[in-house]
Order: sequence, then C-alpha cells, then structure tokens
Amino acid sequence: MLSRVAESVYWMNRYMERAENYSRFLDVNFQLSLDLNEDSNRQWMPLVYTTGDNELFSRKYNTPSKENVIHFMSLDIENPNSIMNCLIRARENARTIRENISTPMWEVINEFYLTIKSKRKFEESDMPGIAEFFKAIRNQCLLFYGCQEATISHDEVWHFALLGRLLERADKTTRILDMKYFILLPSREEVGSTLDLIQWLSLLKSASAHEMFNRFYTRITPKNIAEFLILDKIFPRAIRSCLSKTFDSLKILSGTEKDSYGDETEKRVGVLLSEMNYASIDEIFSSGMHEYLDQLQVRLNGIAAQLDETYFRN
Repeated sequence: MLSRVAESVYWMNRYMERAENYSRFLDVNFQLSLDLNEDSNRQWMPLVYTTGDNELFSRKYNTPSKENVIHFMSLDIENPNSIMNCLIRARENARTIRENISTPMWEVINEFYLTIKSKRKFEESDMPGIAEFFKAIRNQCLLFYGCQEATISHDEVWHFALLGRLLERADKTTRILDMKYFILLPSREEVGSTLDLIQWLSLLKSASAHEMFNRFYTRITPKNIAEFLILDKIFPRAIRSCLSKTFDSLKILSGTEKDSYGDETEKRVGVLLSEMNYASIDEIFSSGMHEYLDQLQVRLNGIAAQLDETYFRN
C-alpha cells in the first residue's frame, strides 16, 4: 500500500470526524443558550478554546458573540479547522484516492461539500434554523461512515481510516471534558447547582453520550461522567475504547504478535492503553483532572506525529 494512499485516507477520516464533532459542540451549545441567560463570553468563547483556535479568533473578531463563534467554527475559510475547511480537505483527500474508495463514499462527501459550500455567513435571522443545519452535518458524517463500513474491503485502507477517526475522536473527547472541568469550572457556590448540572448534561450530549451514560449510571456527577468518557471500554467515544481499537488496527497493520510491538507508534499506544487499563477515576481526580487531560492530549498528539513518521514519511 502506498504511503500517499494511507495518509490521504487517514486525513480524510480525521477531517470528517472533526466536522462532526464541531457540529455537535455548536448545536449543543446553541440549545443550551436558549435555556440559559448567560454572558456571551462565558457561553461561547470556551468552544473556541476547546479547538485551540482562540488566538486567531481574537484577532478576527471583537466579541465572542453567538453569531461570530458559529460562523468562525462553521464557515470561516480563514479558520483552518472550521467545518467548511474540514470538508474541503476531506474532499480533496478523497479525490486523490478515488480508486481506493467506493463511489457511494465519494458521492456522499462531494454532495456534502457542495451543500455546505452554498452557505456564506450566519446572521441573527439564520439562528432559528441553525439546529437543522448542524443536524444535517451530523447525518452526512454518519452516512459517510456507514458507506465506508459497508462498501469498501476491511483491509489496510479500512484500518488507516479507523486510525484517523479514532485518534481525532479521542482528542476531541479530552478537549470537551477539559473545557467543562477547567474553563467552565463553576464557583464553589455553583457546584451542584442547576447551572452546573445543565452544563454537565450538555457535555454528555456534546459527546452523544447521554443515553448510554444513563444505562450505566444513576447519578450525573463529574466523576461519573469523567469515568464514562475516559475509562469506559465499550462506549465508542470513550478515550480508552478509542485507544483499544486504535491498538487493534495497528497490530493488524504491523502483523506483530500480541505481546510484542513492531514500531514506536504501536509501543506508545500500547503503553498508554496499559496505563488506562489500570487507572481509576479517583486516582485521576486526586492527581488533577486538568493535568491528566492535558497530558493525554500531549500523548495523543505524540502518537499522531509518530504515526505520520512511521507510515507516511517512508
């Protein structure tokens, strides 16, 4: 398999996953803004911090209003991580490997791009229909995943697609958790309040985790939510679950035995996964939740960089 093909299918999936994550973050925050009479800075700016694009946003916009943040994260062509740019890059990667993906996959991603391209800028008058816009984005992303699952062989191309989706998903789960725990951490008086509860509920919804969480936990608490989104083995957006599936794909790609590793990427994922297999949420909280999530992000970035070096630069 050519490294060029592997890299393109990997990034095609990272960008599609990023677009879906942003649509969920924005939609949940928009729904939350309808229920709360919050200061716009507190309500919307944390989303920009979550994506790491706060410096660019501050240079471009005077205020973190609802319209500005939604436009910046959705359609702003100058924001390299906007949904629009994610689709442009996903489509370009798909175009360069047309012979390695199915026609239904290409049709979904191309139609998705053309639909979003027709949008220009969100104004106040567009806000009533914004929820449907984000729902359409999520549905198109899920349609793309379904086409990929059902219409291409589950060979090397498939596993590089999974690696892109899973590493992006794990990274965004750490960021949305950190946003609530660190950036939106309420004052001592607000802990356990209705506002605090609503924000934790919105976090679960941002990860499409609310219903599955309720199947296993009877109380919505910071520890329970963090445990579910970090350490759960079977929920597909939990970080541990993402790393477990990442490790499985890396083992298949390298062809190594269960108790050995073939390259540095596999080793890094295996070490991190082993640590998570024996971690407890009490230990994580006692050592510092923000510090733990920050280190997770650093290590996930290191894994992605090592994957690039191992498979895409040869």
